[in-house]
Amino acid sequence: MSEEKYDLVILGGGTAGYVSAIRASQLGKKVALVENNLLGGTCLHKGCIPTKALLKSAEVMDTVKRSSEFGVDVDNFKLNFENIQQRKNDIVNQMHGGVNHLMDHNKIDVFNGTGRILGPSIFSPQSGTISVEYEDGESDLIPNSNVLICTGSEPISLPFLPFNNSTILSSSDILALEQLPDTLAIIGGGVIGLEFASLMNDFGVEVNVIEAGERILPTESKNIANTLKSELTTKGVKFHENTQLTEENVTVENDAVTFDIEDMQLTVDKVLVSIGRKPRTEDIGLNNTKIKTTDKGHIIVNEHQQTDDKHIYAAGDCIGKLQLAHVGSKEGMIAVEHMSDQQPLPLDYNKMPRCIYTQPEVASIGLNIDEAKQQGYKARAFKVPFKAIGKAVIEDTNNQNGFCEIVIDQNEDSVLGLNMIGPHVTELINEVSLLQFMDGSTLELGLTTHAHPSLSEVLMELGLKVENRSIHV
Repeated sequence: MSEEKYDLVILGGGTAGYVSAIRASQLGKKVALVENNLLGGTCLHKGCIPTKALLKSAEVMDTVKRSSEFGVDVDNFKLNFENIQQRKNDIVNQMHGGVNHLMDHNKIDVFNGTGRILGPSIFSPQSGTISVEYEDGESDLIPNSNVLICTGSEPISLPFLPFNNSTILSSSDILALEQLPDTLAIIGGGVIGLEFASLMNDFGVEVNVIEAGERILPTESKNIANTLKSELTTKGVKFHENTQLTEENVTVENDAVTFDIEDMQLTVDKVLVSIGRKPRTEDIGLNNTKIKTTDKGHIIVNEHQQTDDKHIYAAGDCIGKLQLAHVGSKEGMIAVEHMSDQQPLPLDYNKMPRCIYTQPEVASIGLNIDEAKQQGYKARAFKVPFKAIGKAVIEDTNNQNGFCEIVIDQNEDSVLGLNMIGPHVTELINEVSLLQFMDGSTLELGLTTHAHPSLSEVLMELGLKVENRSIHV
């Protein structure tokens, strides 16, 4: 048993977990963090960072392919996938070292084992003492005043297509490929599936996306989804929407998978199953607490991230809100500040930016026009095309279908949401995030001087367009 009682024990060392640990340390708390794998979690090792490293290499590959459009002729170039993977691994290792340094710097005790929540016992009158089991069979008990659950999520498989790390891959498996396949089917047209569709297509892989729903990106605006589909189709990605798969129309062999869909046979080398993620909330001791979960296993919390056991909090993917690293970090910091009597502002999920790092990129915040009308707003949308922005034309003269669209509540004259598709919009969205956080107006956005030429001028023009004062559109 640990000789000391901690103010806070955090289960899970992913983004939500380690960021929360640092914030708690800043507030003077004695913190322990329990992680059974590598600090940084899915985002750093099997998600955000390695995927975006591959996407950057894919972007460079695409630029080299089209370099003659920019007046630069490049001959005899080739893709070196081994070096691409090595670069990705180097980036991950560098950032992993940084997280370890942050734990030392903030005097956070890290327990490398599997943590479970215990019920009331002689060690504590309330549930929450953490049992940590190590690979060598040893264990520790960590008494505490508060617990923060940040156990994250993992990929969901299909019952008739279980992951085998050979032909049927999860998003984690595909990141570890040593060689590129010639052909790839991606089941699921959501964010993760489309990011891999984009990068694999740029790497020269023949990609087919199979989506069970009526369209890809069902949580984004139809205009955004249709534009991205059109752009990726032009680049060679094939889409099969409204296509339900069953055990009867899929044949798995040792080195190939065949789909009978749309009156055709599609045979591919590998399949990426990207149909969502499930929370890691099993076997962590929730049965020893008052904590309630949803039918899907997500932990139910209030606006302060508290569970029904008020000294136990939860944040990140395990609570099933927006499964985004930056959202999990904010949830975790709110939890830590609330247990420290700091009175943090509850999280407004409509003000959280969402990004898709395809080529072209997609970014959004709040509601799209269809969602706004469904919720009863007197909504109106205004759009500015990127082809009206000089810096966007400089970025790519042949790819000018991107746009930025803002949704306004006409009754309150307020911004309900904004979505955009085009060059570097995953950076531009942060200006909109600040605008929403500060409850800024479209006029303030339009009257803010933006450097010329810059991509962000699209936001200035958008703000002015709402006020019927736009200059270039």
